[in-house]
Amino acid sequence: MTSASVPVPDRRLVDVGVVRRLVAGQFPQWAGLPVRPVDRSGWDNQTFRLGEHLSVRLPTAGEYAQAVQKEHRWLRELAPQVPLPIPTPLALGSPGAGFGFHWSVYEWIPGEPAGLSSIDDLTEFAVGLAGFLVALRHADPAGGPAPGLHNWFRGGPLQVYDAQTRRAIDVLDGLVPRDTVTAVWEAALRAPWNGNPVWFHGDVATGNLLVREGRLAAVIDFGTCGVGDPACDVVIAWTLLSGPSRAAFREALDTDAGTWARGRGWALWKALIVYAGALDNDPATAADTRRVIDEILTE
Repeated sequence: MTSASVPVPDRRLVDVGVVRRLVAGQFPQWAGLPVRPVDRSGWDNQTFRLGEHLSVRLPTAGEYAQAVQKEHRWLRELAPQVPLPIPTPLALGSPGAGFGFHWSVYEWIPGEPAGLSSIDDLTEFAVGLAGFLVALRHADPAGGPAPGLHNWFRGGPLQVYDAQTRRAIDVLDGLVPRDTVTAVWEAALRAPWNGNPVWFHGDVATGNLLVREGRLAAVIDFGTCGVGDPACDVVIAWTLLSGPSRAAFREALDTDAGTWARGRGWALWKALIVYAGALDNDPATAADTRRVIDEILTE
């Protein structure tokens, strides 16, 4: 599988009215609850509050819908094996009311997205997150989903995105140090993985880490989870952490050099393609992503 064969999702967004009709038609016990969008919805899924204690999660494209039944199958089994709350699926919705995919009702987990302004002690946060990921890696992997289109090949070989990464390097020629970027990428491609497949989250990003009272409180959005190489879960080391917090994260995670190098590659791939895509129309994203690239290259 090469990046050229990975489809570009055709995202379709819905409004509150569609959510109300879906809930009323399939789960009448919740039909009287108010529906409202969340302040910060995701890319793969739209999330709406349903009353005070529930949420509705709807995939935005057919590719993302492949994760819905996976989450219903596995999240209840993973929950007791990890030290922080994760989403609990309560009901599986079917296509209807003009919406073409399966969808979910979850318990609502309160908290705000992780960020430098919401975290009291970044090193403590890093150690707590590493503890969660270690526990996740020790969860029973038997029968778990292998990397594939359902999770955009997280947990598989970085070679899937080699062509895409090199195209981004071409686009960014003169904006990033080409030789250094290429060297980091090729080192990641060469880094071996000979371990046994383990559970990974697949998208350990600030929006999927919830903070309450300054501390890590929950991990959400398991749409890209699977069983394979856990290197993709190291990306947060460069997108949020730095200096002492990054070192503490690596030590607590007990990550070998090969996994760290592949994780650095996953971080670089995503940063390069986002930076290249944001250059012409999203200067804020471009600037933030350039910061991440600098963190990756200066380690």
